[in-house]
Amino acid sequence: MSDQVHASPTASAQTLRALARHPSRIAFSWPGGSLTYQGATELIGRIQNVFVRLGFPPGSRVALLTTNRADTWCAGVAAQLSRLAITWLHPLGSLEDQLFQIADSEAVLLVVDAAGFRDRGGELAAPAPGLKMIFTMGAAPYGKDLLAAAEAGGTGSPRCLASADDVATLNYTGGTTGKSKGALRYHRQYVGIAGGILADFEIPRAPRFLAVAPISHVAGTKVLPTLMLGGTVHMLKGFDPDAVLRTIERERINFTLLVPTMIYVLLDHPALPMTDLSSLDLVLYGASPMSPSRLVEGIDRIGPVFSQLYGQSECYPVSVLRKADHDPRKQELFLSCGFPVAACDVRILDENDQEVKTGEAGEICVRGPYVMAEYWKRPDITVETLKNGWLHTGDVARKDERGYMFILDRKKDMIVSGGFNIFPREVEDVLSQHADVAMVAVIGVPDEKWGEAVTAVVVPREGANPDANELIELVKARKGSAHAPKQIKFARELPMTGVGKVDKKVLRAGFWAGRERMVG
Repeated sequence: MSDQVHASPTASAQTLRALARHPSRIAFSWPGGSLTYQGATELIGRIQNVFVRLGFPPGSRVALLTTNRADTWCAGVAAQLSRLAITWLHPLGSLEDQLFQIADSEAVLLVVDAAGFRDRGGELAAPAPGLKMIFTMGAAPYGKDLLAAAEAGGTGSPRCLASADDVATLNYTGGTTGKSKGALRYHRQYVGIAGGILADFEIPRAPRFLAVAPISHVAGTKVLPTLMLGGTVHMLKGFDPDAVLRTIERERINFTLLVPTMIYVLLDHPALPMTDLSSLDLVLYGASPMSPSRLVEGIDRIGPVFSQLYGQSECYPVSVLRKADHDPRKQELFLSCGFPVAACDVRILDENDQEVKTGEAGEICVRGPYVMAEYWKRPDITVETLKNGWLHTGDVARKDERGYMFILDRKKDMIVSGGFNIFPREVEDVLSQHADVAMVAVIGVPDEKWGEAVTAVVVPREGANPDANELIELVKARKGSAHAPKQIKFARELPMTGVGKVDKKVLRAGFWAGRERMVG
């Protein structure tokens, strides 16, 4: 029997409560329009009327493919209020990946942003036999216009029909080390995310949040905290540096979330020196490490506003590197993924799930209220990942005396070269500090002598011409000869996943074609 007295509200109920508090304020703004808190509440109620009439069983999956739009965010809330579970398709994902997610999640309903994904929506609808209904946000040659249906259905106050035991989300992992997996959460695991963010992230008390990165992923976790604080979410449908700079200046944006590559583009943009960014109070970054030299440049040119987040689909947030930790005079912390958040128990464990000594390498393991319940339809990997009461993140790290964590690498990315275990992140951290290096990724490639040869793929800074031998000697001096790359390859860009991580699967593929990758 569940303990009702100590139950938490669902995140959907939290959303309705936040929207009810400031009815006349602007909840969402975008180029050409806005929506008040009351307007969002009413839209959620009308869309919920449509969903409830469909009569789908509790837990049925609703897949959403959209750019950053207030109405599709409202549709997601309406689905969860109605005991349906949402699964966001990645807006930058391939057709194959999106079809896999629809099929794997067993989605019965697809909601498509007709303006942003008109053609892709049609491609998804045709070969997906499990779908029973397709809604479009706006008119399209397929499906039914959800906004028109909601308008025709009349008004209605939204109500939370979901309980803690209903499935809330099925979020798919980035798939950088293998096939994407669905991390499933019930409402009881989903509800704590907003509170964890509000407790440990330095979000301004009157937030004006600019959503540039997709709200289908980590940027979306900042929407509810912004509304709970009575703020406004300003939405852009994609990363356009001109639009980002103009919006920050015009709307006095004080809070945004960017991946490092976006920050690099802004720093190199000719309009940056002429743009008033004085309103910015917090720039969160994550998904991949940021070059220390570029971070110093960002602090110098934009201000001491940077804060790094760390987490994953299976648990977010895990740790944060706050603004005060970004001190150009103490750059050693720039390589840290931060200090564990208060809501989670975070430890670094060895292969036997025993805590390692300070400074020793081990796996970041987490337990807390918003850790996923399971991998959908993957009981084997669920048991392995959640063994002994810990979520095993797959990230190898060490911690210092104060508890700050330093990620060494993904366990699966470890290189075995000449009998030594090499973590690519350690080599990348050295190379990324060179002034001529814009981005770098280190992988192991097959080698008859070494087993795997440490290979660095370097994207030079614009106008720079780094010397390969100089870079190799730099690593040798800092880390020793075993870590030094056997070769440096220069590239114009690195393959990236849709969430801004370097896709090492793609990077390794050319070197490992026809071979089975060796592991330690």
